[in-house]
Amino acid sequence: MVMSWFCTACGHKGPPLPPLVRIPAAPVEMTAARRGHTVELRFSVPAANTDGSRPANIERVDVYAFTGPDVRDEELLKRQPTVASVPVKAPRDPNATVEPDESPEDLDPLEGAGLDQGATARVQEELTAASLVPFEVTKKKTRKQTAVDERTPRPFLGPPPVLMRTYVAVPISTHGRPGAISARVQVPLVPPPPPPSLPKVTYDETTITVAWSAPAGIQPETPETDDVLPSTPIGFSPPVIGYHVYDLKPPASEPRDSKPGTLTADTRLTGSPVKETEYADHRIEWGATRCYAVRTVETIGGVSLESDAVPTACTTLVDTFPPAVPKGLTAVPNERAISLIWEPNEEKDLAGYVVLRGTSAEKLEPITTAPIHETSFTDGVPPGAHYFYAVKAVDKAGNVSGPSKMEEATARE
Repeated sequence: MVMSWFCTACGHKGPPLPPLVRIPAAPVEMTAARRGHTVELRFSVPAANTDGSRPANIERVDVYAFTGPDVRDEELLKRQPTVASVPVKAPRDPNATVEPDESPEDLDPLEGAGLDQGATARVQEELTAASLVPFEVTKKKTRKQTAVDERTPRPFLGPPPVLMRTYVAVPISTHGRPGAISARVQVPLVPPPPPPSLPKVTYDETTITVAWSAPAGIQPETPETDDVLPSTPIGFSPPVIGYHVYDLKPPASEPRDSKPGTLTADTRLTGSPVKETEYADHRIEWGATRCYAVRTVETIGGVSLESDAVPTACTTLVDTFPPAVPKGLTAVPNERAISLIWEPNEEKDLAGYVVLRGTSAEKLEPITTAPIHETSFTDGVPPGAHYFYAVKAVDKAGNVSGPSKMEEATARE
């Protein structure tokens, strides 16, 4: 009887468990960059849930912002309006998922017109007067503080702290539930630094040089010496000034000249702010149009703040540079011919060589109707004929080098 009672207890069913609710993982690679009065945010859209299963049960990512002291996540999501809402392609069935080590080939395609899961989202906020108003945190009751006598000595505190604006991204599931919250990023709410001068663009065969002048009132850093120690206010780190250089893509209708223009996309060329007022770009591509913009960068407490953009400078790279003069020309007399040989040029856009000949050193004429690719040439001449020779290099743009050193020879009889 005891054994029978034990087996009956094992077969008893309890109340059904609620279905597993999957929520999206946190957006990652969250960054914030302030350019003038615009803040640009970037983050990666979640492609998995908090338990690692894929695809993410997500339909959008909401971006929140607040100004001032730290705020708890719960209070921020309850009281602060969103800065932006980024739609994301959602799964048809949130429960149809695969584990991290499984292939998602058998799953239905994601639906919607939003970003792909795992894509990089880009959001911008224009700073206004409302952005400067600190978030009102719900205060707890505290004990009354005792007044401090103004004559009591106090520590030197330095300048007031910089007002910061904080951003956070929150994924929202298809059922409207918030998922894991991203890391917080901040930008300083101080006036942006003044922009530099309009950049000047020059180039040669190997390098494009972008040069500009520092903004008025900003002096270049002086090199440190062992003679005099630099003065630094106690408890205060002065801002560090540098520059970012951007490569910008002109629209198709943009005239291909050197005047400033309106641009459609940008790529930052400087990984970190440069202190020099010059930048070297080695991406030479003849016929391509290059457009550049430079922004002043002020770094405060490890956070960078960029100036407004100056008008851009564009130029079209035109190959007007001739190849190097061919070297090592040698003339070898043969029977009824004179053979020439020289060293090859190393230009990537080399079209070939032109051979020149003359009966005197003062007047040489080309004897090849088109540039030849070889670095040798045999000139059939009458026995005993005496000639002077030189070689020029030609590139694909039609630029011609100067003549090589002259050689002379007499054909054998």
